[in-house]
Amino acid sequence: MIETESLVLEKAKFSDWTDMYRTVWSQPESARYMEWTITTSEEAAKIRIAKTIAFQKEHDTYLVYEKSSGKAIGFAGVEKLGPHTCQEAGICLGPKYVGKGFGRQILQGLMQYCREQYGATEFIYSTRDENTASNRLAKSCGFSLISSTAKTDSKDGHPYRLLQYKRSVTA
Repeated sequence: MIETESLVLEKAKFSDWTDMYRTVWSQPESARYMEWTITTSEEAAKIRIAKTIAFQKEHDTYLVYEKSSGKAIGFAGVEKLGPHTCQEAGICLGPKYVGKGFGRQILQGLMQYCREQYGATEFIYSTRDENTASNRLAKSCGFSLISSTAKTDSKDGHPYRLLQYKRSVTA
C-alpha cells in the first residue's frame, strides 16, 4: 500500500469494478493517452477487474482510492528497470479527478515507494508529447527530458512522440 495526503494506492478488490467502470474505464478521456480502449458494459468491467486483480498479483500496480470517499478513481504502477532505476508503469485518473493535484501525489508516492522498496536513486516518467497536463506534471516535479521517440498509437494509428523524463529520487 502507498499512502499520500488524499489518496491510497492498493491492490484491487472485485467490488471495485463499479467505481472503475463508471469513473475511469468507460471514459474516452481517460483512455485518450493510454494503450487501452474503453470498457462498454458492466459485464466487460467485471471481466476487466478480474484480469486486473490477477495482473496485480505479479506486478507493482495499484488502484488509486480517494481517501475522503473510499472510491476507486484511477490506477498507477511502477516497474524496476535496474538495480537503482524504476519507472512509472502508467498513471490514470478518471476525468473528474484530474487537475486536483492527485497526479503529483501519485507520482511522489511512487517515487518514495521505489526509493524505500528497491533502493532506487533514479526514476523514469514517460508521457506523450500531446498530453500537456502530464508534461506539466513531469516538469513541476523536477524531471528532465532525456528522450523523444516517434510512436504510433495501436488503437487508431495516430502518430505521436513518447517523451521520457528522468529524476533523482535520493532522500
